[in-house]
Amino acid sequence: MSAFPVACPPVREHPSMNKPLAPIQFIDLKAQRDRVRSNVEEGWARVLDHGVYIMGPEVEQLERELSAFCGAREVISCGSGTEAIWLPMLALGIGPGDAVFMPSWTFTATAEAVCLVGASPVFVDVEAETMNMDPASLKRAIDQVKRDGKLTPKCVIPVDLFGTPVSYEAINSVAKENGLKVVADAAQSFGASHGNRKVGVLADITGTSFFPAKPLGCWGDGGAIFTEDAEIAEILRSIRIHGRGAQGKYDNVRVGTNARLDTLQAVVLIEKLKIFENELGRRQSIADRYNRELAATVSVPHVPTGSVSAWAQLTIRTPHRDDLQQHLKTRGVPTQIYYPKPLHEQAPYRAYPVVQGGLPVTDRLKNEVLSLPMHPYLTDEQCDYICAAVREI
Repeated sequence: MSAFPVACPPVREHPSMNKPLAPIQFIDLKAQRDRVRSNVEEGWARVLDHGVYIMGPEVEQLERELSAFCGAREVISCGSGTEAIWLPMLALGIGPGDAVFMPSWTFTATAEAVCLVGASPVFVDVEAETMNMDPASLKRAIDQVKRDGKLTPKCVIPVDLFGTPVSYEAINSVAKENGLKVVADAAQSFGASHGNRKVGVLADITGTSFFPAKPLGCWGDGGAIFTEDAEIAEILRSIRIHGRGAQGKYDNVRVGTNARLDTLQAVVLIEKLKIFENELGRRQSIADRYNRELAATVSVPHVPTGSVSAWAQLTIRTPHRDDLQQHLKTRGVPTQIYYPKPLHEQAPYRAYPVVQGGLPVTDRLKNEVLSLPMHPYLTDEQCDYICAAVREI
């Protein structure tokens, strides 16, 4: 990875810096909307006709199609990606006094799901190359909690950051050695795979998000949980609808909540799932183009051999991130920083344990990462313009 000079010289026009024909969107939801709009409107009309707005037939249809897509035996749709992590905590009986191991390098929803059941997140570091959970740091954290004796290790939540699967063989191995369940936070990685297995079947339980900006997103909030465990699946379905039992809505067998996916959102996802493979292929082509054009200038994303990313984000690294972001802004290139402040530095989570030795990789990444525009409707011309803008400085 090359670094910028200490004092940047005046910016000169690069020969390839002709303005793209259309404004560059960080994520272009409008282009995708136009592609599926007529089919979604037809589907919504059917819902208006049958009138089953909650848990209508389209919800079950979506669950079947998600199962067919990723190979998971059981699929339980829910109201958000946060619920897709929180409900498994409830189903596994995790609560006060329990330790749940996760990266600090993630969105707050990962830790919220743990704190909402009264358990304690324990923050571990990530690998520098993949930016995903470091199995060695995880092992040290588990050993540390066992020695301390104040918490009971119960669960690991690895996060497939930016769409790339974690090292599941290593994470699952460490968890199994210590009798822990693995609940994967796949909010950004549905559609990704490792070997010949897709995200959804790589952990004991997997939760994903259908937030509009995700690789597979609806037009509101939504999520889904995947597992091979039929018993856990039935508990999840019960919790999703107020602890409902076999005798109907007034048979409550446990404390539950309202975590249902709306029928109208299921229609959107059914239509988007039809074009999902095509969109994933386009994301991969754009990622290849970025990586090819920028590898000599900045640190580009690393996807381990045998894995395929869903490319929720295209995140580069440079020690001169802030200068680059400002320069790209002048060139009309939108960018985002995921994440400027890790969870262990956030006020609600400062009191929770951090693996001994700290989180040096996490602490470095927060100052170096920059996400560039990434979506299936980014043109080659726009991508080349962005790359030229990055190389320019």
